[in-house]
Amino acid sequence: MKSDRNKIITQIFTERETELRFVKMTSQSSQVSKDSITPLQQMMASCSGAILTSLFVTPLDVIKIRLQAQTSPFPKGKCFVYCNGLMDHICVCVNENGKAWYKPRGHFKGTLDAFVKIVRMEGIKSLWSGLPPTLVMAVPATVIYFTSYDQLCDALRLRMDEQADKAPLLAGAIARVGSATLISPLELIRTKLQSERQSYRELSAVIRSAVHTEGWLALWRGLGPTLLRDVPFSAMYWYNYEKGKSLLCRYKSSEPTFTITFIAGALSGSVASIVTLPFDVVKTRRQVELGELQARNLSAQGSSTYTVMKRIVGESGIRGLFAGFMPRLIKVAPACAIMISTYEFGKAFFRKSNQDKQTQVLALQTSNS
Repeated sequence: MKSDRNKIITQIFTERETELRFVKMTSQSSQVSKDSITPLQQMMASCSGAILTSLFVTPLDVIKIRLQAQTSPFPKGKCFVYCNGLMDHICVCVNENGKAWYKPRGHFKGTLDAFVKIVRMEGIKSLWSGLPPTLVMAVPATVIYFTSYDQLCDALRLRMDEQADKAPLLAGAIARVGSATLISPLELIRTKLQSERQSYRELSAVIRSAVHTEGWLALWRGLGPTLLRDVPFSAMYWYNYEKGKSLLCRYKSSEPTFTITFIAGALSGSVASIVTLPFDVVKTRRQVELGELQARNLSAQGSSTYTVMKRIVGESGIRGLFAGFMPRLIKVAPACAIMISTYEFGKAFFRKSNQDKQTQVLALQTSNS
């Protein structure tokens, strides 16, 4: 009799637990469906965010490169890193005359002086020199990355139950691996086109030869250091951003405003950039090495990530791995803030538009009935 009673109690508790879990999953599902927008709308929001970010951040990098060229002139075959706020691109100096946009055309005393003189002597459009070719890859990469993150995060939140708050960490890492892997071969092709001025037919022959000699992995040369920096950065960025946004919403507003997303994006981007700075230093050094080897048609094996790290520590000590702390922070924080706040604003716009359409449809159905 006692055992039967225990079985009944156990069964009641099991059924109650199952019911509560079902209710929780249903509420999460309804929340996702209520807040969701279509993947196409997510792509449009991320595309607009990517373009705005590049327009705001690129002038800072153009001025930085011109100041660098003034201190250490770029000879033919020299590589430098160009950042449009979305991606780092390797640029190869293809001539030694003064016509290239990255060549100094006057003496600059500092950042503000360079800004004023470039606008005055060359026109305001010069602040976005070199931007269009990089946007061809940076915008699609950003669209893939942000859309993949949102889709993955929604799916993981439904499946991770009590651990749903960890979904941004995993979704951010996976989304970054996917977008970087897709874009890496295109970046290699762009660098070769720029450095060697080859036709597409000649380029395809070079790529076929490299694949035949070194295998398909030749197309993803240099991907390792990129993932070593970008995957931890992405995981930390999204996790801290979602946490920061929730915290700010709790104290300031029930819904995330443009200001809240801007502040959360800047803070999370700053934290992630500081933690991953040593990987950024190594990645930049290795990218430049590989770019210069390719520009000279040499075997582009380069040094391993560990070798580059040892060399930096040997030359400059541990502090060498944290070189460029302030320039990276000044570049990353506003880029992250502008990108995420614009993206969230775009999503909010489409979400409201969808809700308005649903309200109109329901009102029409009610009136017809």
